[in-house]
Amino acid sequence: MKPWAKFLLGALVVAGAALFAGRDAIQTHLPGWLAPPVGPNHAVTWAQGPATAPVGKRPPNIVLILADDLGYNDISLDGGGIGDGAVQTPNIDAIGHQGAIFANGYAGNATCAPSRAALMTGRYATRFGYEFTPTDAPVPKWFPTSLVHIDALFARNIANFPSNWEHKAIFDEDAARNSPPPGGKGVPATEITIANLLKGQGYHTVHLGKWHLGEDTGMRPEQHGFDESLGFIIGGQKYLPDDDRDVVNSRQDFDPIDKFLWANLPFSVQYNGGPRFHPDEYMTDYLTDQAVASVRANRNRPFFLYLAYNAPHTPLQALKSDYDALPMIKDHRQRVYGAMVRALDRGVGKVMAELKAQGLDDNTLVIFTSDNGGAHYIGLPRINAPFRGWKATFFEGGTHVPFLMRWPAQIRPETRFQQPISHFDIFATAGAAAGAKLPTDRRVDGVDLLPFLKGSATGMPHRTLFWRSGRYRVVRDGDWKLQSLERPRQALLYDLKDDPTERHDVAGANPARVAALTALLNAHDAEQQPPAWPALVHSPIPIDRPLGTAPVRGETYIYWSN
Repeated sequence: MKPWAKFLLGALVVAGAALFAGRDAIQTHLPGWLAPPVGPNHAVTWAQGPATAPVGKRPPNIVLILADDLGYNDISLDGGGIGDGAVQTPNIDAIGHQGAIFANGYAGNATCAPSRAALMTGRYATRFGYEFTPTDAPVPKWFPTSLVHIDALFARNIANFPSNWEHKAIFDEDAARNSPPPGGKGVPATEITIANLLKGQGYHTVHLGKWHLGEDTGMRPEQHGFDESLGFIIGGQKYLPDDDRDVVNSRQDFDPIDKFLWANLPFSVQYNGGPRFHPDEYMTDYLTDQAVASVRANRNRPFFLYLAYNAPHTPLQALKSDYDALPMIKDHRQRVYGAMVRALDRGVGKVMAELKAQGLDDNTLVIFTSDNGGAHYIGLPRINAPFRGWKATFFEGGTHVPFLMRWPAQIRPETRFQQPISHFDIFATAGAAAGAKLPTDRRVDGVDLLPFLKGSATGMPHRTLFWRSGRYRVVRDGDWKLQSLERPRQALLYDLKDDPTERHDVAGANPARVAALTALLNAHDAEQQPPAWPALVHSPIPIDRPLGTAPVRGETYIYWSN
């Protein structure tokens, strides 16, 4: 289609929608109205490995299981669990009990995509400009996205949402005009992923579930080292159609993000970039069953399975059978959320059982973690307990995540590791387990954790860790943690040894410490790249209460740029 025809067609679509529904409806629903069609379900045939197992020793299989927005208190490992322990997670817990539990495991960032970029590459994502989470939605290739920018619609929707709070979201019109088109925001083709690293060692590499690292040429999973990819490229999907007889929904009408997701997310997957089609069951169970099938197909060759669930990210949708199993939880929203985590734990158990059934259990490195902490916008108060803060904050609640590792052949059960480690250590750890040499043409920030777990390495994997989102910068150096904010302009200093939940700001009593940590932040910033695309909205987030609750005078808050 010629450019003028695209523009005319897009203009007609927008004008017609405006007449039909008005501006507010356009801002919320337009991407969904334009979304490409989704075909009926069809079977996926996984590439089959050798019919017989190789003779002699083989390298370990590697399974990386990533939950989406799972709160620190959402698993029952250390006495937690949703609904005051009503939802137990025995299968997730077992990975830690049968291997290593990282008491201070940190996400690479406090939102989905930058955290995944760090995890996949073994580097601070700010080293290659991946600083903010893209909020693209699927639109037809013929649609002139310059006419209506999907990122801008999403950001403007957040900024314009009614609020009774004195602190309002800020939409950046200039940044919106200069933002790249949808699809162009992702991990550059020049980056080396875990899949690239392991494929070079002869591994068959499989991605399942959420990607959220770009959809342009060179950015997709099958172009970043994955032999097979079944899932979705954008940041989310529904778990079932809204009106499916087996689904129980919870809508958060106080949340602009929730409103946008319900209007626009499809229920779909695609295999290796092919046409989108509907799964044939609840999304969490579908991804689990496909993971089991891929383990079976690859049982006789080394494989890397990246199982990236979208649970329990919004929209909150539970399978009715899981919802019905939790009658002790009276709050509807919490019950739906708990049912989603129940399905997640069931899925982890199925994958672990298949590894054992195929005789792969002893020589498989399994890693379980979450991309960031639980989100304040679901309206549930204790998902990150005992930590303060949420997803989209660099308080511990946003970055201190469940982090478990199991490899019976190499890691002793009930290993407890106290020192800080990060998502980007997964790159180096998986590479070392597979016998791969790390790239020498770039800075790799991750380190191999296995020598520390086995006691053959001394010292700390990291004395210092950094996080950045716009002008909100944080450093943890030893037990000291400095949060440097521009809006509101302040420095918050915490001694995590005596105050691990960040209750007492001691910046005023330690000006020299603040200055030294600020110098570390500045030196780190000097090594990073500018953001590859701008932040469009700056949103206020209360630290000590979830969205949907009444503001508290004088409460602690931060502004998150995205």
